[in-house]
Amino acid sequence: MTFRDSLYERARRAGRRIVLPEGNDARVREAAKRIERLGLGDVQLLEGTAPRSPLPAMIGLLRTRHPQRFSTDAAAAAALQHPLTFGAALVGLDRADVMVGGATFPSGDTIRAAVWAVGMAPGISTISGAFYMVRENAVLTFTDCAAVPEPTPEQLAESAVAGARDRRRIVGDEPVVAFLSYSTKGSATGPRVERVRRACELLRARPPDFAFDGELQVDAALVAGVAARKAPGSLAAGRANVLVFPDLDSGNIGYKLVQRLGGWEAIGPILQGLARPVSDLSRGATADDIVDTAAVAVLQAGERP
Repeated sequence: MTFRDSLYERARRAGRRIVLPEGNDARVREAAKRIERLGLGDVQLLEGTAPRSPLPAMIGLLRTRHPQRFSTDAAAAAALQHPLTFGAALVGLDRADVMVGGATFPSGDTIRAAVWAVGMAPGISTISGAFYMVRENAVLTFTDCAAVPEPTPEQLAESAVAGARDRRRIVGDEPVVAFLSYSTKGSATGPRVERVRRACELLRARPPDFAFDGELQVDAALVAGVAARKAPGSLAAGRANVLVFPDLDSGNIGYKLVQRLGGWEAIGPILQGLARPVSDLSRGATADDIVDTAAVAVLQAGERP
């Protein structure tokens, strides 16, 4: 069974409700048909640039969550005219389990809608974006490759926590986290290395329920023989499956190099750190991309007991 086969099978078992707010787009409509045909979830397809009159509960949700921004019912109702905000509010009110949007809007609109209507998971204050890199049955999590250009140590630590949590749900294995750097265990120095080391210290203080280590060069993180020489005794070196990149430049470049030159498939970006799943799509997404992203989002919501 391939990773995608496993992904789809587990999504079917989850039985989640998926809202697709951009129903005017042909790719989204085709994806909705495929999702239902594959049995990946119950789809609610919204049509129109302004989906429909917002429910009083939606207005109340935005005003309660962000009273300064939405000081009147009219202000909240105006925000809910955006399809992504409307769709995210359905998730925030538990009228849907996940939202998949962004096929026709920039990522900022998706993230804004998610923050307004869904909010952050406990212990997380920053949204990060992961790609699941797949080749045959091998799966690596790359984070953050989509959201924060220059993360602080705190944000790097949160990206690791969110990535590990979602990997357990999406892939179903135990996360092993490596904080990447141009240095391995003191082989180099500098402010950027210190930032990664500080992220490790912050994560160690939580403490997490998964193995991690840093700072590690990418070969030490992935190759057992290199790890034995560069980081002997490390809990993560040589077997990492969640790679935390030190900044958005390296994360974005890294996943695209692996995708284009290494022949790995990139599924994502998958937004991490939210209280409930809201997924962002590239505006170049195909119907197949939307189906895959929906299946991942369903598993982010967790399998039903």
